[in-house]
Amino acid sequence: MELELLLSLGMFLTAILALLAGYPVALTLGGVALIFGLIGVELGLIPLPILRNLPSRILGSMENQVLIAVPLFVLMGVILERSRVADDLLQTASRLLARVRGGLGYAVVIVGALLAASTGIVGATVITMTLIALPTMLRQGYDPKLATGTIAASGTLGQIIPPSIVLILLADAVSNANQSAAMRSGGGAGVVSVGDLFAGALLPGLMLVGLYLLYLVITAILNPNASPAATIDEDAEPLSAAEIARSLGAPLLLIIAVLGSILGGLASPTEASAIGAGGALLLAGLRLAKEHGKTGDLGSIWGAFISLLLLGVLANLMNLTANREVIPTGDMIGIVFAGLLSLVFLGGLLSAARVLIRANQFGSALTSGVQITSMVFLILIGASLFALVFRAYGGDHYVETLLTSIPGGLWGALAVTMLVMFILGFFLDFIEIVFVVVPIVAPPLIILGADPIWLAILMALNLQTSFLTPPFGFALFYLRGAAPDGVETLDIWRGAIPFIGLQLIMIALVAALPALATWLPTVLG
Repeated sequence: MELELLLSLGMFLTAILALLAGYPVALTLGGVALIFGLIGVELGLIPLPILRNLPSRILGSMENQVLIAVPLFVLMGVILERSRVADDLLQTASRLLARVRGGLGYAVVIVGALLAASTGIVGATVITMTLIALPTMLRQGYDPKLATGTIAASGTLGQIIPPSIVLILLADAVSNANQSAAMRSGGGAGVVSVGDLFAGALLPGLMLVGLYLLYLVITAILNPNASPAATIDEDAEPLSAAEIARSLGAPLLLIIAVLGSILGGLASPTEASAIGAGGALLLAGLRLAKEHGKTGDLGSIWGAFISLLLLGVLANLMNLTANREVIPTGDMIGIVFAGLLSLVFLGGLLSAARVLIRANQFGSALTSGVQITSMVFLILIGASLFALVFRAYGGDHYVETLLTSIPGGLWGALAVTMLVMFILGFFLDFIEIVFVVVPIVAPPLIILGADPIWLAILMALNLQTSFLTPPFGFALFYLRGAAPDGVETLDIWRGAIPFIGLQLIMIALVAALPALATWLPTVLG
């Protein structure tokens, strides 16, 4: 028993040290697991058939309906980022709020929230806003600390505001942990769906945005020189209603369509991710068609939007199920009409894709989407092998014993877990933490009484905070890499500290008031 404890501990520490040394994550997890697995087989501690279960585990992961949503949400974010829809969002919001003291800061936070709900990719959001907003904010006299802190904090909102890749992966990990906890405790287990986590994260995410805005308002009042009202070129034409609708309204409608379909029970997360990817393609097509003068495709793309709207209305008015023995005449007409609308929608998608191909954006967007998705699933395979060997040594039972023996019960164990995850967030990406750490620590916490949804939201907020904390926060690295030469690293670190305080306040609120995370899922459920 003591040898198994040493090997399981050595396995975990070896993986952490190898990751810190810079070795590829997926190969590190799989390689360390394979080495320690073979050691266990040679010592007679692990039966060889356990390792032979890996292919079936991988196949089960690839058939997981939750994870199928990942590639499409990634593609949605990549298309919006590469077609410069984010640029239009930020520029339009900045012009609308330019005359307000602190207006550029408000615009960055609002656009960060919209981009978080549109893309869910933290690195892309931080880099995009740094390149577009930071030079303008510095030119208008903003304090570099306030400007960089606002951009870094707003960029990390993609961790908590749905549809977030973090929440999708957390939903799968926490759901499995909930089932594992139920088997250990002998109770029943409810399924923790992606929709549950999206609903649970919505209120804390919006409250966090509100805290950011409140901080900027107070700063503008107490220190007006740090966030002055921007100066505008008087000769510039005012924004038209059409420009505002296209730049702000269209992405907002896409967010409502994706989140609304999930939270309203109209579509599963996988189906909603398809809506998001298709809508992102149409939005990108509209923008690039106008930019490159390919107005001939605009009619087809607008037709796709209209057909999608009509399909939604038709689905609410009629039963469009075709696999029925008897179909009334009215429903049959509706089914035929829905088929025609679907063809119009398909034509619009093809037109949008053609616009992106002509703009040399389609291939690069697909390539980037495939690379990100491949990275996620390759890490998942490595993490599956790691978890298989770790559990074969009884590592999960040792972790459970450790956490349940910490003074303070659930709160003591939760505090230690959050601290460990916070520190690991300095060095590891959220994917490694979700796939490796969460399956180990979540079952004991659930057995101690933690609500799975509440626990997942706390973990997401915690990771978001660690990504913002100097000196190792990933968001700060992204910002430093894209910032102008005149911006000091120390200013970036100092600017992030007030927002870290706001994050900690939000974590404390969710910890003290679990209903902030569990109320909306209960209502919608």
